[in-house]
Amino acid sequence: QVRLVESGGGLVQTGDSLRLDCIASRRTGKSYAMAWFRHIPGKEREFLAGLIDADGLTYWADDVRGRFAISRDKAKDTFSLQMNSLEPEDTAIYYCAASGPDQVPVSDRGSYAYWGQGAHVVVSS
Repeated sequence: QVRLVESGGGLVQTGDSLRLDCIASRRTGKSYAMAWFRHIPGKEREFLAGLIDADGLTYWADDVRGRFAISRDKAKDTFSLQMNSLEPEDTAIYYCAASGPDQVPVSDRGSYAYWGQGAHVVVSS
């Protein structure tokens, strides 16, 4: 069982940066992968970025590659998303996700058994 709690959402202006943090609380086990997704109203939840916990190999969606960054602190069991050059199109609910211990496709929404409650991000023009 893994409980994920996101923080750091809010209202920002176009061009601003924002950092989202995800803190994991685990009863047992490890995650093969952790990832960030977002849900834009009217669209399906989409993959943004993820990593394989054992080796740190990262995966990116083309829309945010080079503009967003992820970081992982295993000692604190946190996973963060740094978002730069934000645009109104980035307005969404952002979710942290963690998989179980088995190997899974990192960018696949169905790979993740554990989800945070979501952090609202609004980018004004």
